[in-house]
Amino acid sequence: MVAITPRGELLTFAVRVQPRASRSGVRGEVDGALRVALAALPVDGAANDELIRFLARLLGVAPRRITILQGLHSRSKTVAVEGLSLEVLSGLLAKATNDQQPAALDR
Repeated sequence: MVAITPRGELLTFAVRVQPRASRSGVRGEVDGALRVALAALPVDGAANDELIRFLARLLGVAPRRITILQGLHSRSKTVAVEGLSLEVLSGLLAKATNDQQPAALDR
Protein backbone atom coordinates (compact mmCIF):
# COMPACT_ATOMS: atom_id res chain seq x y z
CA MET A 1 0.00 0.00 0.00
CA VAL A 2 1.31 3.44 -0.94
CA ALA A 3 2.00 5.52 2.17
CA ILE A 4 0.31 8.95 2.09
CA THR A 5 1.32 11.73 4.47
CA PRO A 6 -0.86 14.82 5.06
CA ARG A 7 1.14 18.08 5.08
CA GLY A 8 -1.26 20.95 5.69
CA GLU A 9 -3.50 21.11 2.61
CA LEU A 10 -1.15 18.85 0.65
CA LEU A 11 -0.98 15.08 0.56
CA THR A 12 2.46 13.63 -0.11
CA PHE A 13 3.56 10.18 -1.22
CA ALA A 14 6.68 8.51 -2.56
CA VAL A 15 7.09 7.60 -6.22
CA ARG A 16 9.74 5.36 -7.77
CA VAL A 17 10.08 6.11 -11.50
CA GLN A 18 11.41 4.01 -14.35
CA PRO A 19 12.16 6.28 -17.33
CA ARG A 20 12.52 5.11 -20.94
CA ALA A 21 9.44 2.85 -20.87
CA SER A 22 7.46 2.13 -24.03
CA ARG A 23 4.47 3.84 -22.40
CA SER A 24 3.68 5.51 -19.11
CA GLY A 25 1.80 3.52 -16.49
CA VAL A 26 1.58 2.36 -12.90
CA ARG A 27 3.65 -0.76 -12.34
CA GLY A 28 2.59 -1.44 -8.76
CA GLU A 29 3.98 -0.53 -5.38
CA VAL A 30 7.42 -1.05 -3.88
CA ASP A 31 8.37 -0.32 -0.25
CA GLY A 32 5.43 2.07 0.25
CA ALA A 33 6.11 3.97 -2.98
CA LEU A 34 4.05 4.08 -6.17
CA ARG A 35 6.09 2.53 -8.99
CA VAL A 36 5.58 4.39 -12.29
CA ALA A 37 7.07 3.67 -15.71
CA LEU A 38 7.52 6.81 -17.82
CA ALA A 39 7.64 7.12 -21.58
CA ALA A 40 10.22 9.88 -21.38
CA LEU A 41 13.96 10.19 -21.13
CA PRO A 42 15.50 11.50 -17.91
CA VAL A 43 16.95 14.49 -19.79
CA ASP A 44 16.21 18.20 -19.27
CA GLY A 45 13.32 17.44 -16.89
CA ALA A 46 11.32 15.49 -19.49
CA ALA A 47 10.70 12.55 -17.14
CA ASN A 48 9.59 14.89 -14.34
CA ASP A 49 7.20 16.68 -16.70
CA GLU A 50 5.79 13.34 -17.89
CA LEU A 51 5.35 12.18 -14.28
CA ILE A 52 3.34 15.29 -13.43
CA ARG A 53 1.17 14.93 -16.57
CA PHE A 54 0.64 11.22 -15.92
CA LEU A 55 -0.29 11.65 -12.26
CA ALA A 56 -2.65 14.52 -13.12
CA ARG A 57 -4.55 12.27 -15.56
CA LEU A 58 -4.50 9.32 -13.17
CA LEU A 59 -5.79 11.36 -10.22
CA GLY A 60 -8.14 13.63 -12.18
CA VAL A 61 -6.55 16.91 -11.11
CA ALA A 62 -4.89 19.76 -12.96
CA PRO A 63 -1.12 19.38 -13.43
CA ARG A 64 -0.56 22.59 -11.44
CA ARG A 65 -1.91 20.75 -8.36
CA ILE A 66 1.00 18.26 -8.43
CA THR A 67 4.49 19.18 -7.27
CA ILE A 68 7.68 17.16 -7.01
CA LEU A 69 9.01 18.12 -3.58
CA GLN A 70 12.13 15.96 -3.51
CA GLY A 71 14.11 13.92 -6.01
CA LEU A 72 14.11 16.06 -9.13
CA HIS A 73 17.30 14.29 -10.26
CA SER A 74 16.55 10.89 -8.75
CA ARG A 75 14.35 7.89 -9.48
CA SER A 76 12.96 8.15 -5.93
CA LYS A 77 10.71 11.19 -5.57
CA THR A 78 8.31 12.73 -3.09
CA VAL A 79 5.22 14.10 -4.77
CA ALA A 80 2.61 16.48 -3.30
CA VAL A 81 -1.00 16.69 -4.46
CA GLU A 82 -3.50 19.37 -3.51
CA GLY A 83 -7.24 19.34 -4.00
CA LEU A 84 -7.95 15.72 -3.03
CA SER A 85 -9.04 14.23 0.26
CA LEU A 86 -6.96 11.53 1.90
CA GLU A 87 -9.72 8.98 1.26
CA VAL A 88 -10.03 9.81 -2.44
CA LEU A 89 -6.27 9.79 -3.06
CA SER A 90 -5.86 6.55 -1.12
CA GLY A 91 -8.65 4.92 -3.16
CA LEU A 92 -7.25 6.08 -6.51
CA LEU A 93 -3.73 4.86 -5.71
CA ALA A 94 -5.03 1.54 -4.36
CA LYS A 95 -7.09 1.00 -7.52
CA ALA A 96 -4.13 1.87 -9.76
CA THR A 97 -1.78 -0.53 -7.96
CA ASN A 98 -4.32 -3.37 -7.72
CA ASP A 99 -5.53 -3.39 -11.32
CA GLN A 100 -4.51 -6.50 -13.25
CA GLN A 101 -3.52 -4.43 -16.27
CA PRO A 102 -1.13 -1.50 -15.79
CA ALA A 103 -2.98 1.81 -15.52
CA ALA A 104 -1.39 3.16 -18.69
CA LEU A 105 -2.61 6.34 -20.29
CA ASP A 106 -1.80 7.41 -23.81
CA ARG A 107 -0.03 10.70 -24.09
